[in-house]
Amino acid sequence: MSLITVQATIKAPVATVWECWTKPEHITKWNFASTDWHCPKSTSSFEVNGEFHHIMAAKDGSFEFDFWGRFTQIEIEKEIQIELGDSRKVTVLFEVTTDQTTLITEQFEPESQNPLELQKTGWQAILNNFKQYVETQL
Repeated sequence: MSLITVQATIKAPVATVWECWTKPEHITKWNFASTDWHCPKSTSSFEVNGEFHHIMAAKDGSFEFDFWGRFTQIEIEKEIQIELGDSRKVTVLFEVTTDQTTLITEQFEPESQNPLELQKTGWQAILNNFKQYVETQL
């Protein structure tokens, strides 16, 4: 199985990027792929074997689901490994490129219901929302 990779360079120090990626009060502000969706609730026990739950919902109330998983490895400000609720693996890498710039790379195992390009586009859209959120927080 091939992994799907998405990336974004964030104009912010790694400590800021890390905090916005890992804290539920930030996650609810960026964790959606389009403006007709939102993340009204996020909880996280941010430790190895801890779970996260992100409620992903259509703003019109027509659909919602719990995007959840557990953390399998955490290396502060460097790497997070996750096993999603459907057993797929995700790796998130945080690479300092300068004092004020951080490269995030997400690699994930695709699911079998949607085309690979659609999955990549959706995850990239969420990552782009994250980039915009972090850069406007500064």
